[in-house]
Amino acid sequence: MVDKVTAVPTAKPAMASKPARLLAIKGMNDILPPESARWEWLESKVRLLMQRYAYRNIRTPILEHTALFVRGIGEVTDIVEKEMYSFEDRPDKNGDHDHLSLRPENTASVVRAVTEHNLLYDGGKRLYYMGPMFRRERPQRGRFRQFHQIGAEALGFSGPDVDAELILLAVSLWKDLGLNDWRLEINSLGQPDERARHREHLVGHFERHADVLDDDAKRRLHSNPLRILDSKNPAMKAVVESAPRLIDFLGEQSLAHLDGVKAILDANGIAWTLNPRLVRGLDYYNLTVFEFVTDRLGAQGTICAGGRYDYLIGQSGGKPAPAVGWALGIERVLDLVSEQGTTPPLPVPDAYAVIPDASSLPLAFRTLQGLRAAGVNVQMHASTAEGMGSMKSQFKRADASGAKFALIFGADEMAAGSVAVKPLRADTGAAVQPQTLRSLDDVASWSASLKD
Repeated sequence: MVDKVTAVPTAKPAMASKPARLLAIKGMNDILPPESARWEWLESKVRLLMQRYAYRNIRTPILEHTALFVRGIGEVTDIVEKEMYSFEDRPDKNGDHDHLSLRPENTASVVRAVTEHNLLYDGGKRLYYMGPMFRRERPQRGRFRQFHQIGAEALGFSGPDVDAELILLAVSLWKDLGLNDWRLEINSLGQPDERARHREHLVGHFERHADVLDDDAKRRLHSNPLRILDSKNPAMKAVVESAPRLIDFLGEQSLAHLDGVKAILDANGIAWTLNPRLVRGLDYYNLTVFEFVTDRLGAQGTICAGGRYDYLIGQSGGKPAPAVGWALGIERVLDLVSEQGTTPPLPVPDAYAVIPDASSLPLAFRTLQGLRAAGVNVQMHASTAEGMGSMKSQFKRADASGAKFALIFGADEMAAGSVAVKPLRADTGAAVQPQTLRSLDDVASWSASLKD
């Protein structure tokens, strides 16, 4: 008897698992076209403006020793206590670790660079920067974990004239950007001895109202009481508003410095409001502080802020020297640009190259390179796996590109040593002006006509 053989089912090959999709970190955003064009528009405006005011560009690393920010910003601040991205670097051959942080702001880094490289050896310097900063906050409109700032710093200058110059620099930028829905608030934090007298009265005031203080205010009462004035807790509003004002403790020189700033602003027709509760969130400020504020962006209404920091260079190990600066948030400024209905122009090519057949590519490339060398912005139609595509599809892309002209590298035109130039927009005569033939051998003679 033959045993019955049971067939063993063949195992199906295991399906390869699909790789998990990798996404950006929460609060750290990609900036893609066409949005990136708005950023370039703002950055180009800033570069031209900084040239007019004789400010020069500085670029510092995004990673610094943690001690730089602890010493400069202040140990008892939200930034240092809660928000910095800090870590221990890998050990060196001796097993030692560096404590590093992504920069949460850039003034401390600029001061470190100025000190390290002795930039003030021959006098004051006016500097500006652009770049990303990092704070671990809850992402919301106008507040991200990676955000971007533009800053201006004037180091080695002690007078109120440079404070006012920086404020006027920001006002000029708002004008260049078409922004008008903002207000300027100013204050003076005086000098350390004046703040010490004020601090004594301030602590006494808050101690008498300890039952009203929230946990954050109680924690700061003896370490950084000035920051309590910046509280957004509505339950503390009355006790904050009734607190002693720092400006009432300022001496003659501090008041004269503030008056000097006011006089220059008044002479230039710049409206300002004295806000005695304006203290700023960083420990290094003294004398003039200021903010540009708007009501269009909700809770994140400060679009630019700064002040004087005459002691930071000395605290950072350099030869003591006065300094003043500001920083603006790029995301917030662009939000305000949108809120006010300003639409920055999108970059478009001057011409779009229509190439019916791939055999024309070598000569077409030579022509396009000549046009680009002459300053003409040209977008070339690119081939796909199916070839160059039909003339109809290429013209649709040419029209969608926004280009004023189409350059047609057809077989007949190229056999005659020419390229056909066809207007695409009404303002270039598209409705009435026929296409013209231009010589491939003398691109320089007609390239300027594509820029008109």
